[in-house]
Amino acid sequence: MAKLYVVGIGPGGLDQMTVQAQHVLKTCDAIAGYTRYITLIKDFTEGKEIIKNGMRSEVERCKTAVETAHQGKTVAMVSSGDSGVYGMAGLILEIVQQGDYSDVEVEIVPGVTSANACASVLGAPLMHDYVTISLSDWLTERSLIDKRLHAIGQGDFIAAIYNPRSKARPTIIDEARDILLQYKSADTPVGLVKNAYREGQQVVLTTLGEMLDHEIGMLTTIIVGNAQTYIKDGKMITPRGYGL
Repeated sequence: MAKLYVVGIGPGGLDQMTVQAQHVLKTCDAIAGYTRYITLIKDFTEGKEIIKNGMRSEVERCKTAVETAHQGKTVAMVSSGDSGVYGMAGLILEIVQQGDYSDVEVEIVPGVTSANACASVLGAPLMHDYVTISLSDWLTERSLIDKRLHAIGQGDFIAAIYNPRSKARPTIIDEARDILLQYKSADTPVGLVKNAYREGQQVVLTTLGEMLDHEIGMLTTIIVGNAQTYIKDGKMITPRGYGL
């Protein structure tokens, strides 16, 4: 069987990458991925065939990776965080299942998600039920994003918000914040993390009411607490409910 690994590389550094992920990257013939992610794992790329391209070229990249595996090479398709969370795992499986690639065996290698990485930097904000949501409306209709934001607020879920702002979507985080404020207090703790465990890491502890006073970009992950979340001694904590 031809082998195609879909590898979650976590934030990108060795310290947050699983042993399995490192082994796959060391032993594969070819590595495929978004250009930024290939740069993060440059220590593994020497002597490898590299398949890379930019944002919004995911289908082309994945098809090339599958075809390369079909030709007999062991391929690692990399995604930051976990490949099954806004990554390439689903797309790779769809391409293999819909095409003539019965000889290609796909194995998913898990990784540390952005939500998990950012939560550990902040303290312990995800200790109770939480939701991840992307504010990118490239593949999801805006009305559905709004519907899901209302559900987060109604359920008092902790929320890890991905892709909160871009040049094409400069105000969507403002509107998302306003939806959450219909259900959550303005004093609800919020953590803003940019480049978790990467060069240039930035961490801000703030509140839902004041979060827009701080810089928020495409590389920022936002964690919004629930009604029990609090900040103390520089740590954002959501109690699970244990009696002390």
